[in-house]
Amino acid sequence: MNKEKIIIFDTTLRDGEQCPGASLNIDEKTEIAKQLAVLGVDVIEAGFPISSPGDFESVKRVAKEVKGPSICGLARAIEKDIDAAYDAVKYSKSPRIHVFLATSKIHMKYKLKKAEDEILRLAVRAVKYAGMKCSDVEFSPEDASRTERDFLYRVVDAVIRAGAKTVNIPDTVGYSTPFEFSQIIKGIYENVPCVDKAVISVHCHNDLGLGVANSLAAVLNGARQVECTINGIGERAGNASLEEIVMAIRTRSDIFKDLKADINTKEIFKTSRLVSKLTGMIVQSNKAIVGANAFAHEAGIHQDGVLKERITYEIMRPEDVGVTETKMVLGKHSGRHAFKERLKRLGFTLKENQLEEAFNRFKILADKKKEIFDEDLEAIIDEGISKIPEDLKLKHFHIESGDRTKPSAVVTVNYKGKLYDSTSCGDGPVDACFKAIDKIVRVGGKLLDYQVKSVTSGKDALGEVSVKIGSKSGVVSGRGASTDIIEASIKAYINAVNKLLYKK
Repeated sequence: MNKEKIIIFDTTLRDGEQCPGASLNIDEKTEIAKQLAVLGVDVIEAGFPISSPGDFESVKRVAKEVKGPSICGLARAIEKDIDAAYDAVKYSKSPRIHVFLATSKIHMKYKLKKAEDEILRLAVRAVKYAGMKCSDVEFSPEDASRTERDFLYRVVDAVIRAGAKTVNIPDTVGYSTPFEFSQIIKGIYENVPCVDKAVISVHCHNDLGLGVANSLAAVLNGARQVECTINGIGERAGNASLEEIVMAIRTRSDIFKDLKADINTKEIFKTSRLVSKLTGMIVQSNKAIVGANAFAHEAGIHQDGVLKERITYEIMRPEDVGVTETKMVLGKHSGRHAFKERLKRLGFTLKENQLEEAFNRFKILADKKKEIFDEDLEAIIDEGISKIPEDLKLKHFHIESGDRTKPSAVVTVNYKGKLYDSTSCGDGPVDACFKAIDKIVRVGGKLLDYQVKSVTSGKDALGEVSVKIGSKSGVVSGRGASTDIIEASIKAYINAVNKLLYKK
């Protein structure tokens, strides 16, 4: 059975950018727009062209460079706004002009100081003028959720007759509730004679935390376009979140039976992180779908359930939104099952009594730390259960390096009771030392991470080096400290190599 399409209208670059502190330059807007195209949104509202020369140029560039979605520009019901919007979006293969005019008594009285008949005349004139320039015109009666119902129906009917292809019903200040908003949409379908000649859209703000709920209630009552933003950013408390709307429709197909949103959901997480990075708006950890904790579990009961069968505590697969895997956070609430699985992943298989001893040490540490990391677990195993034998020990080393000398190293180690000398060159003295060790001990590891930090202060500061090595046996970490950073690096590498040897 063919499902009816919900048009996803993304306004991250317009309403989302209006969020205080989220200003974007032209390159950043274009980068986000291109990613939105990869995500598969149907319409990109790229900005408000008349608002500034920079915004005009941004919308123009997006219209020129971004292929796929319709590119839309916002305009007040004023000819110069509409002219600017068209001049910016006309380079797109599918340009759209979005005209808005407030219709609630509050806005008409205090902001516009105009009566209903004047508002109706201005709305119709603006839509007709926009239609002379662009075949795709959208109209929004601003503050629709607080507009008198009969007047709202008159406005919707009039702008559709004037040529609007889409009529958007905004809950501009996030005032409505799902039942009320669904009745507004239902009322439009029941009281606007020509409603079938246009797409009814919704644009819900999140002032009461109901933006997504109101949008979905509208969809169930006939709305076929949803205006939303990545991460829900926008004015005040933000907009309805694109990722939440899309995944709700997909996950609850039993409710949204005949509906679909053509979004490449595996690009959701990537898009979220891009918008967060460029706007500087941090995604809260408990944010639905894209938050750091959205697919994380710490409670022992939850971890045990997910390890046995994912659907016990996860209604979506993390990979469906572009998250690599479920995150099992080890902390004081974690149980033996998750603890054992993490050790197994790290390459440790313990006997029952060893596991019990390690788990007890883990619980003691977990009471002191909010989260236990892999390095903490390795330390628990190394120090308390099975002391890693030092098959490999550093005896001494010599390096040659300089801006006109290819870095080289001679390293002497004691490997299983025998002394070995090894010479190698590298990209730097540390790399040369590591390669010299690899010639002696062939563990087949790959250096994944290398970090240096000062443990003490002063010119003779003690430096600590941390490394991570990955191999078929798993990922191990190593640490080393010395006033000589090269020596600290070698010690850290040897520490990690000994762990790999032990695992083998």
